[in-house]
Amino acid sequence: MKKSPLYKSFGYAFQGIWACIRRERNIKIHLTIMSLVIISGCILRISITEWLICLILFAQVLSLEIVNTAIEACVDLVSEERRPLAKLAKDAAAGAVLISAIFAAIIGLLIFVPKVF
Repeated sequence: MKKSPLYKSFGYAFQGIWACIRRERNIKIHLTIMSLVIISGCILRISITEWLICLILFAQVLSLEIVNTAIEACVDLVSEERRPLAKLAKDAAAGAVLISAIFAAIIGLLIFVPKVF
């Protein structure tokens, strides 16, 4: 089987990102918070190191949210009926996003609270 050209692979990846943004409420929430962090970072003039930390956290949370969406879609594709393992897969993926978001928020507070005060 012949592989698609690289530009098509990027196109498929961007289609996946946009599909998640259009369909998933939680990624919209993450993007809204990310925008607020960016605005706050500009206003409070956070350091380059602090920007790098924020960018890594943005990438981590958004990537996990997209992976969570992919896992949920696969589970739904395989089984429409309620099964304990399907629930575990979906809950675990959502839990990974939640842990990531909680720690991102804690780190954000550690960066931004001292700048406000």
